[in-house]
Amino acid sequence: MSKIYRAAAAVAGVAALTAGLTACGGDSLEKSSGGDSSGKPGKGSLVIGSASFSESKILAELYAGVLKDAGYSTSIKTVDARELYEPALEKGQMDVVPEYAATLAEFLNQKKNGSNAAPVASSDVDETVTALKKLAEPRGLKVLDPGKAVDQNAFAVSGDFAKKHDLKTLSDLGKSKQKVTLAAGDECPKRPFCQPGLEKKYGIDIAGIDPLDIGSVQAKQAVKDGKDQMVLTTTTDSTLDQFGLVLLDDDKNLQNADNVLPVVNAKSAGSQKIADSLNKLTKVLTTADLRELNKKVDAERLKPTDVAADYLRDKGLVK
Repeated sequence: MSKIYRAAAAVAGVAALTAGLTACGGDSLEKSSGGDSSGKPGKGSLVIGSASFSESKILAELYAGVLKDAGYSTSIKTVDARELYEPALEKGQMDVVPEYAATLAEFLNQKKNGSNAAPVASSDVDETVTALKKLAEPRGLKVLDPGKAVDQNAFAVSGDFAKKHDLKTLSDLGKSKQKVTLAAGDECPKRPFCQPGLEKKYGIDIAGIDPLDIGSVQAKQAVKDGKDQMVLTTTTDSTLDQFGLVLLDDDKNLQNADNVLPVVNAKSAGSQKIADSLNKLTKVLTTADLRELNKKVDAERLKPTDVAADYLRDKGLVK
């Protein structure tokens, strides 16, 4: 399943349209890599969970790197679905998982209150994290500080289109009165973070939806070729340059606050030492950094382990 669906399957109809990315597919907890080859927890050892898309693998390797530097032995288990790894985190089968504030908040909200639960996430990161903590703590989970890196829905146009109409923000597009065909999933007309939100909050004139897979090569190519004028993607999409596309800033905060943050099992990994080690990374990592790391893996075909190690060294986060 496409990376772009990180949030959709987990919070369908409530949170971001791009939601099943870290909650897609199904798998066992048996895939392991990095750290101890056995993958078995022991004294001073931590199991880090990862979803199966590149960004989550990179984040898991970054977490492993800073924790190893703090003296812990680490292993990484890769699981396709949030429906599998979140319960594993609760049970202590995993100790640490990289997560996204709004998406996890809505996942736990629906898990507790049902699929039609009123949303608890918003564009305000502090409010969203507060709601997340309220849902996570009774499950034995500790939510650490959110960072500046954000992976959320985003909309891109061609560089030529942006230049011609002087577009830098979604507000600019609304004011331009340009009709646009949007390359997005076929659920876009129903989702508050897609067509309805773009029309209501920004006054964007959406002439139609081209129901291509969200953020796919075909969708981006359609915008590059001028068949469509805008594509739904994410803020950490690493391939936009290849298609001559640029993101328009969500200047009125339509999207929920999907800031990257670590979530840990409070009993097995709730120490201040672990929090301090992970927060050191969280304070440095930015959306632009994450986009570049994704590019190295997805476009340049480098290994997440190597990309993460280089980043940690370059930023002085490990000895």
